[in-house]
Amino acid sequence: MSRRSLEEILHPKSIAVVGASDSGGRGGGFVVPLLQLGFDGEIYPVNPRYSEISGLTAYPSLKQIPGSVDYVISAVPAAAVPAMLEDASQKGVKGIHLFTARFSETGRPEAARLEQEILRTARTHGIRIIGPNCMGLYYPSEGISWSDDFPKKSGFAGLASQSGNVAGEVVQTAVSRGVYFSKAISYGNAIDLNECDYLEYFAQDPETKIILMYVEGVKDGRRFFNSLRQAASCKPVVVLKGGRGRAGARAAASHTASLAGAVELWETLVSQAGAVFAEDLGELIDLAASFYFLPPITGRRVGVAGGAGGASVLAADQCEKAGLDVIPLPVELREELKDRGVAVWDWIGNPADISIRVDENFTAGYMLEIMSRCPQFDFLIPIVRGPDRRNRKGASVDTHLEEYRLHESSRKPLLAVVADRERDPTESDEAWRWQQTGLMKAKLVASNIPFYPTIGRAARAANKLIDYYQKRSQYQH
Repeated sequence: MSRRSLEEILHPKSIAVVGASDSGGRGGGFVVPLLQLGFDGEIYPVNPRYSEISGLTAYPSLKQIPGSVDYVISAVPAAAVPAMLEDASQKGVKGIHLFTARFSETGRPEAARLEQEILRTARTHGIRIIGPNCMGLYYPSEGISWSDDFPKKSGFAGLASQSGNVAGEVVQTAVSRGVYFSKAISYGNAIDLNECDYLEYFAQDPETKIILMYVEGVKDGRRFFNSLRQAASCKPVVVLKGGRGRAGARAAASHTASLAGAVELWETLVSQAGAVFAEDLGELIDLAASFYFLPPITGRRVGVAGGAGGASVLAADQCEKAGLDVIPLPVELREELKDRGVAVWDWIGNPADISIRVDENFTAGYMLEIMSRCPQFDFLIPIVRGPDRRNRKGASVDTHLEEYRLHESSRKPLLAVVADRERDPTESDEAWRWQQTGLMKAKLVASNIPFYPTIGRAARAANKLIDYYQKRSQYQH
């Protein structure tokens, strides 16, 4: 039979969860997320031990479901998959997500042989497989998810992750930074559909504008490079490589049966393809937020304001270390400061040290505003301090943020730094500070301003974003 495309299987009108349960055990967790996210089609729990699961009629087998089934989530033991596949072929199933594990990742020859038998059977019947050994599909606009903690709100980030755990962490962490997903796919051992299929799909998917990938190994290096280069030519692609050291490579092999290559080779491959290499999960999220909210930036001249004293010196060091150009404060800006009556007009630099509060004319907001009007800056990094507990009763988050005049400074792309601080349960104002900081971050996201916990992370993300757009511009010309 002809092989169905990924697009054909991602829009099911009916889903069967084989091995479902009411106990929250293996597979039990897949029915509730479909209900919670509002899947609009038929949901069929399958388990001969139950007559009802989560308020839905349960069926003893796939064959006994009335009507056709488009998509199956399999949580049955590995040995039961071949028989389930035969039943699926009789129901017109287009795609199967094999949550089922304990295949080739175990290193056991008999498990690897069973995996290949399953693949042959699926291909005979024209059924595509996501997995095995994976969490499957999160598609919020279709109401499909493996977790009821994931938001119903859709965005335009696409994620393909070889690890289900990493996929879940990326989704939840990215959402806290305002990044929402068109689809996220955890694909595990990838015996059928693999990383290239997902990359090629996201490259042409109109719902996806940026692509994130967590990869432990690839099936076909040449195809992956070509797919990555093609995707990166039209959309930002950020790649995080797992299994980079010896211990990580061993863990990757036992996790998803992947062969992990040397990290230097991977960095070169990703760079030559025009994509972006993330050093760790934190940087993957930073880059996701950067590409999600920021327009293309092709210059490295940065203006920084909001820091104080030694922090400003360190900010300059970190920006330069990341590859940015911390230019001196232009003469015309000094003249403007002088005309405004700022007594230290000849002292202020870039980064602007706001601790020199000689009068009310000199604020972080004013500095950011005049920097935003200056053509010599390509983008700005405001360092936004946390809420002042001395103003606990009087000042709101809106009033606090107004001091930075971020809307007036939006002529230039903005990357805000909002420092994370460890919680101190001994402080009486701790809960209030955390609440206020959370509200402040939410306000920044609502204004399409990405935020970062340190200026070093903001600077590194900006530099890699600039690298990407410069390379893409060169390729297009």
